[in-house]
Amino acid sequence: MQGPYILAIDQGTTSSRALIVDSDGLVAGIGQRAFEQHYPQSGWVEHDPEEIWATTLDSIGIALAQARLGANELTAVGLTNQRETVVVWDKKTGEPLLPAIVWQDRRTAAICEGFRADGHERAVALATGLKLDPYFSGSKLTWLLRSHKDMRRRAEAGEVAAGTIDSWLVWKLTGGQRHVTDFTNASRTLLFNINRGRWDDSLLGLFELPRAMLPQPQPSRSLFGTTDESVLGVRVPITGIAGDQQSALFAQGGFVTGIAKNTYGTGCFLLANAGKEPVHSAGGLLTSIGANAGPGPEYVTEGSVFVAGALVQWLRDELKLFKRSEDIEALAATVPDSGGVSIVPAFTGLGAPDWDPHARGAILGLTRGTNAGHIARAALEAIALASAELVEVMNQDLPSPIKNLRVDGGAARNDLLMQLQADFSGVPVERPLNTETTALGAAYLAGLESGVWSSIDEVAELRQVDRTFEPRLSSAERHSRLAHWRRAVERTLDWATE
Repeated sequence: MQGPYILAIDQGTTSSRALIVDSDGLVAGIGQRAFEQHYPQSGWVEHDPEEIWATTLDSIGIALAQARLGANELTAVGLTNQRETVVVWDKKTGEPLLPAIVWQDRRTAAICEGFRADGHERAVALATGLKLDPYFSGSKLTWLLRSHKDMRRRAEAGEVAAGTIDSWLVWKLTGGQRHVTDFTNASRTLLFNINRGRWDDSLLGLFELPRAMLPQPQPSRSLFGTTDESVLGVRVPITGIAGDQQSALFAQGGFVTGIAKNTYGTGCFLLANAGKEPVHSAGGLLTSIGANAGPGPEYVTEGSVFVAGALVQWLRDELKLFKRSEDIEALAATVPDSGGVSIVPAFTGLGAPDWDPHARGAILGLTRGTNAGHIARAALEAIALASAELVEVMNQDLPSPIKNLRVDGGAARNDLLMQLQADFSGVPVERPLNTETTALGAAYLAGLESGVWSSIDEVAELRQVDRTFEPRLSSAERHSRLAHWRRAVERTLDWATE
């Protein structure tokens, strides 16, 4: 190990993680704790904010113990997080007022449809780069204040704090001293004007939200506060924050245009650096603020697949097709193809390019000869095809097409999935030696701001490639598979109309 050391907190959808990263970009210690997912009604997904905090603290302790370090040996803290999940808490006591509403939650579909029916979609898109969709944070807060009248009164009186998970964790880490967020997370709320770099009063009015409840936004590389001694025993500066997908793009060297990455987690997220001007996609992609390697604004274009790893978990936990998630590769390899089976995992609706909160999952093409191997392979194909479709759409929006795809996340270790991704995307798929890029991005941001690394060129040299998967399908065959996938998707649209 080579000091100085950075604590990188990676607070995800299903678990909290902490990494100790040294100056060579190597992981000296890692801790992880899963937490419970709550589904109180159909389409609702919630987390316990206190459980998120407790599992974060546990993970930090495990990582420090594994690295054989004390908190006093840390130079800085970086933080990355599930982006659109929102928490509301009491500013005086620091206690959560309600469960966190998770990014996958679809309870606000009617609110978004109401705004759309009133003709607000274009203005919202131009200001935020986003869609009027339950995925994003703004309508979740609208729902909370509409559903809990006393909370609205208290929010207007300045007694309630609201924020995404980064804001909640910084509040806890600093002992309630700092209510902040970074630009990447703010740009995923439907409340932040990405052209002006600030909360938008007209959007706050539309979503019926008082500014007093929102955190102060600031650049991803800046001082967000200092840990309270009651938390880690020492005061350590928090110098880097980015939403999980922008953090992963940063770690993958996405400092310039033309670089794209795909992260395989609970969902699947394709991001590319779009440069210094926001891109207004004609194909349903999103534009957000990037983690910003240099001066001035930086934008990214993004396509979101809501269900990826969650599909594998469903096959494991509900259908009991295998015991461990990694076992899907061997099961899928028992058949040469999916036997005509297609899976569209629209468990919580569909993201880009369809943006349909009423779509629902389907398994199509079943025959009497269909077996577990066909279903497993169709699941891997679904993840790869959904991402490949986004590559096609993104190429129409970017100044130059994607030349290779850099991948990360847990499922990036699945060789069969990565080969399918290369085949269906038609570009080489490049897997780094260390696939923990989400946490590494937070570490790099914090380390650059605190002086551990002097430049982004120095950070870029830390990245090492493990393997490159070359596409094997002809162009005609690839387009045929994408067309077949599109047929399957269309049969799931607008299903849950009630």
